Amino acid sequence: MLSKLFHSFVGLSFEFKEHTITSCGVVSILLAATFAISCYAWFIKKPTRSTPPLPPGPRALPLVGNILSAEPNLHRYFTKLSQIYGPIFKFYLGRKLCIVIGSPSLAKQVLKEHDVVFANRDPSAAASVLTYGGKSIGASPEWPKLRQVLVRETMSNTSLNSSSAIRRQAVLRSMKDVSGRVGSPIKVGELMFLTSLDVATRMLWGASLRGEDWDAVAIQFREVLEEMFQVLGSGNISDLFPLLTRFDLQGLESKAKKLTVRLDKIFESLLRPGQSGQDMNEGKSSKDFLQTLLELQQQGDYSLSMDQIKALFMVDVAIGSTDTTSITVEWAMSELLQKPEVMRKARNELEQVVARDSVVEEFHLAKLPYLEAIVKETLRLHPPAPLLTSRRPSATSNLSGYTIPKGSTIFINAWAIQRNPEVWENPQDFQPDRFLEDVKIGDFRGNNFNYLPFGSGRRICPGIPLAEKIVPHVLANLLHLFEWSLPEGTKFDLSDKLLMALKKSEPLVVIPTPRSLSALEHCN
Repeated sequence: MLSKLFHSFVGLSFEFKEHTITSCGVVSILLAATFAISCYAWFIKKPTRSTPPLPPGPRALPLVGNILSAEPNLHRYFTKLSQIYGPIFKFYLGRKLCIVIGSPSLAKQVLKEHDVVFANRDPSAAASVLTYGGKSIGASPEWPKLRQVLVRETMSNTSLNSSSAIRRQAVLRSMKDVSGRVGSPIKVGELMFLTSLDVATRMLWGASLRGEDWDAVAIQFREVLEEMFQVLGSGNISDLFPLLTRFDLQGLESKAKKLTVRLDKIFESLLRPGQSGQDMNEGKSSKDFLQTLLELQQQGDYSLSMDQIKALFMVDVAIGSTDTTSITVEWAMSELLQKPEVMRKARNELEQVVARDSVVEEFHLAKLPYLEAIVKETLRLHPPAPLLTSRRPSATSNLSGYTIPKGSTIFINAWAIQRNPEVWENPQDFQPDRFLEDVKIGDFRGNNFNYLPFGSGRRICPGIPLAEKIVPHVLANLLHLFEWSLPEGTKFDLSDKLLMALKKSEPLVVIPTPRSLSALEHCN
């Protein structure tokens, strides 16, 4: 808990004592009253154009702000506070002023109408180190240039179509792994993490390594990535009290620096002479993302530094694609196990499109609208980033009659917006059919501000096209190829915990049973 973190490292405790006010003399009271009335009359007669107030919010304590009363799952805690203070309120995390937005109309102003002012990010101290001094799309002032490179070279239709074979092989390898563990418990989140990591790494440098080098580098990269998740998911006092950053009390920045050294060594192995797929005369179509970035650097088209390439490579692609994919599939499977009628309906749709003895291919996805609705409903109830990515306004502005100071931290509570009972019927229930009845409400591009799983505006998640392909593809094969059951005696729940992303409190553990042995032969 945030409060426990504070007591552990700062050791502060507070007591509130009642204070009594001694009585004053009659003359003093009369003088004070006269002065107050005179001031009031002066302001009434001579109104001044004062600065609008900050949004309302809970009373903050000196130094620590509201952190001692905070709950670990901030998305739920902020939702409770919004019921008291309204759709916009302030909250102090240590010395950091946070403004929380909980309504679609205000989210639209921040994300779309005034997105130039609110476009800056607010990276943590550890994230700044891991992105080589804020060189990633999320942290860099040059994010438009970096985003353009990522979208054009990796997320365009041409790039995604050319990498379809990579995704297919990764999904088949994952299904083969499941088939080899039939009858045994499987952690869905771990399985999906490895699958999405396989896709990401092969898209990143799949043509840059010879076969015998692939496994060794991939294992190193996975280890670094997992440790990065641990560092980024740890609460850091330095983020709450910037003056303490230099002391690195928890050692997180030191760990981050060591991880960047390890990452540098991985890059050195990728850049060894003779490793490039181009040196093997494999042609332009075999180029991976790393080769493309290096060519851009050499040509001077975008003047990317090596640190920018590393940050783009590591954070924006590797982390951005792996965590979101694995979390979404795990939540979808969890909901489907709770709703067997929804799972049956999904399987019926699959069997109408895909032969029972075949695997699901990417080209099938366009004919599976109910499966798509399941993914959208999963992202409505369990957005991987429930508070989106925090923003930091570049200038003091006015929002809904309140002052939003420059440099404050802005949270958009997408989790609360997507469960708003005034917009969503039975908002707590898993009902994919709602997205079939009205297709527009499930727009991933951020045009419907009641539904923001990937954000909106210029800073919307650039990885949407990849997520739209890999998540339903994996989920469809899990449903089509296997029956799933919980281990005996397992107590199932859908509680969540907010770390770096919104995960299940307890990992989903399930046991697979093949539905068609002939279909599994395609995975070999």
